[in-house]
Amino acid sequence: MNKKELIDEVTEGVDIQKQHVREVIEHTLEVIMKNLVKGEKVNLVGFGSFEPRKKHSREGRDPVTHEVIQIAPSTHVGFKMGDQLKKRIRQ
Repeated sequence: MNKKELIDEVTEGVDIQKQHVREVIEHTLEVIMKNLVKGEKVNLVGFGSFEPRKKHSREGRDPVTHEVIQIAPSTHVGFKMGDQLKKRIRQ
């Protein structure tokens, strides 16, 4: 499912114009991203939580030359499923 399909499906389930649904979804995603960038955890009870996680620098190998290289530290977003989502997926 992509964003357009999400907007279409949400619009079918509520009595709100498609443009308003689009604005709400886009603003919701923007708020989630803004908080993750600030380093904050976003918890959506029942669905799951998003959390910025830091990876430390480490050594790696160039797959072509097999030379040892230094991989820079980075930040990624981790997701942990909530109980309701976990139950539905496992059914």
